[in-house]
Formats: sequence, structure tokens, C-alpha cells
Amino acid sequence: MAVQFGVFVPQGWRMDLAQIKDPVEKYEAMTRVAQAADKGRWDSIWVYDHFHTIPEPKLEATFECWTITSTLVRDTKRVRVGQMVGCNGYRNPALYAKIASTVDVASHGRLNAGIGAGWYEHEWRAYGYGFPELKERMGMLKEACEIIHRMWTEDYPTFKGKYYTIDRPISEPKGVQKPHPPLWIGGSGERVTLKLVAQFGDACNIEPDPDVARHKLKVLRDHCESVGRNYNDITKSATVEVYPIGRGEDPKRATAKARSFESFREATLVADADRIVAHLETLIDAGLNYFIIYIPGVAYDHEPLHRFETEVLPQLAGSARAEPAKA
Repeated sequence: MAVQFGVFVPQGWRMDLAQIKDPVEKYEAMTRVAQAADKGRWDSIWVYDHFHTIPEPKLEATFECWTITSTLVRDTKRVRVGQMVGCNGYRNPALYAKIASTVDVASHGRLNAGIGAGWYEHEWRAYGYGFPELKERMGMLKEACEIIHRMWTEDYPTFKGKYYTIDRPISEPKGVQKPHPPLWIGGSGERVTLKLVAQFGDACNIEPDPDVARHKLKVLRDHCESVGRNYNDITKSATVEVYPIGRGEDPKRATAKARSFESFREATLVADADRIVAHLETLIDAGLNYFIIYIPGVAYDHEPLHRFETEVLPQLAGSARAEPAKA
């Protein structure tokens, strides 16, 4: 499979809309980034599933994941739209499956459905979900993946587990992608999460570190062999934070405007196209074939988005070094 690229749109979670006061204009700023990607060479756009901002909860807008997914699929025509990733604890998995299949129809088959165990304790408790121990959250995710898969592939599914039960729910339509919308499972836990990817997932999302990726993908391959799954059918993705600048530009000067709008994480790679390509090539060589890019400040300035598209993508998109994958 050729290497593919998606980009996060600003939805408020990372304080990436905080400089815009009008909530309607915040939403439109997010939509404009999605439409810019749709008109370009990007394969997909992505959103987070969170209610409260980071690095700490602020009284600031954070748009809800599935609501914006459903509007973005109608405001775009070409790109796929996904969540990195949906928090299983926020929605009953049968409801999740129903929402996702509806959005898949609305998008004419452009949905990437993300799911994960969840981790942001503050918003869990604030919204009344409690905060189960990790072992319990992973057990919930395991049951959820099976329920979602059954809801998407069976007419009258049944399931009785420790955390969830379904009793012949009618879920029509099931979506338009066959055999079902691709399920992207976030996280790289070796005993549970990567095994769930092998059993039910169409894609995984793991750390953007070559050595870590190489190890995790070996574990995934072993799980695939154990359950009889074709490893090459699974998309291997990572989220990478970059801010592309011109060759020879001073990084601090080039990012001064963006830094006034949004804080940069230490992990953000501020570099010219050649350095970004070299970095991504190390991840491709480790076995990754899909990159979801986060670009700070894109709500206010589309230039870095276009620079990545015109200077980085042509060097990597179409590369066949990664193994074939689906979705």
C-alpha cells in the first residue's frame, strides 16, 4: 500500500481555537481547514474525542467528536474522516456502532471509525462516567470491539459479557463500506490492544518512534498469526506533530506567529521538508504506512498545511515501501 496522510483539524481540545471568540467562527475555522485538506492531496482529516482542553481543563470550547464528524463528512467531498480515537467509555458500544454506520452512509462511505479505552480522568469524572481502573477499561474495550463488529456484520446480534449486553438489536443500515466501516483501534498495549487489532481492527495507531514501532508491529504480526489474520490487511498508523518551514529559515522566527496562537509541544518537529521527509522515512522503514499529522496554529494560518502538501507529500505519497493495507 502506498503511504497515506491525514491531518487533524482544529476542534479546540488543544487550545487550538482559543484566539477566536465567536463559537460559530470557531466552528467555521475548523471547517475551513477540513475543506482546504479536501481540495488538496490529503487522504483524510481527523478529530479527537475529548470534552475538556489540555494541557489542563479550561473554560474553552472543545467540539464533540461525533457531532463534528457528521458535519465534516457533509462539508467535504473527497477526504475520509476519522477519530483518533473514539473513547469507548463515553458511549455504549451498540450506540457507537449505530452512530458510526449512520455517519458512514452520510459520508457515502468515507468514515474511519476510531475506538480506544480512554484515559483523560478529569473529563471522565466531570461528565459522570467515573474512572474505572485500566484493567477494567481494557475489558470494556475488548467487549466493545466484539459488539461493534457484530452490530456491523450480523442482523440480530447477541452478546452477554461482564460489562455489556445486547439482545438482537436491529442496526440498519449497517453502513455502505463492505464488509463494514474500517475500525481504527488506538493504543499499543501488547497483551490486549494489539490482540484486539488482530481480531477486529482494520488499523492500529502506535507511537511515532522507529524502534518502538518496529517492536510493536512484530507483536501485532505474532497476534495475527495466532488468530489467523492477514497482517498485511491492517493499516499501521502513527500521529506525528510537525511544523514545516522553508529551507534555511530560522525555526523560532518562522514559528513566532503560530506560537502566539498555540503552544508547541517538545515533540513537535519544526523543520524543512527534507528533514521531515527523512524523519518519516525512518518510520516507514519501521513498517508504518499511514501518518496522521498535527500542525500547530493551522486554524489561523493554512500556509504550513499547504507547505506540507506541496513539499513533503510529493516525496512520500505513492511510496510502496510499506506493506499493503486496507482502508
